[in-house]
Amino acid sequence: MKTIAALQAFVTANPPVGGPTAAELKAIEAEMPLILAEVELLDAQIPLLDRPATVLDERRLRRARRKVLAARRDLLNRTASQSGGAA
Repeated sequence: MKTIAALQAFVTANPPVGGPTAAELKAIEAEMPLILAEVELLDAQIPLLDRPATVLDERRLRRARRKVLAARRDLLNRTASQSGGAA
């Protein structure tokens, strides 16, 4: 039987130093509207795990889904225009 401790040196041999780069932070900033929209969708879905949806819950869920789709569309349009071509 192999132990996990024997493999631990390979996993932790080169820990990341200095945090995210400027390019990574810029990518995260560009994706932030989509991330926030997905969090809002999760916030709408979580209460519905243990109870049936009311009319207001369904509206909130539809609104959150539309927001996610719009954020994805905007992000794809922004990245396509920055790369200089159509996807």
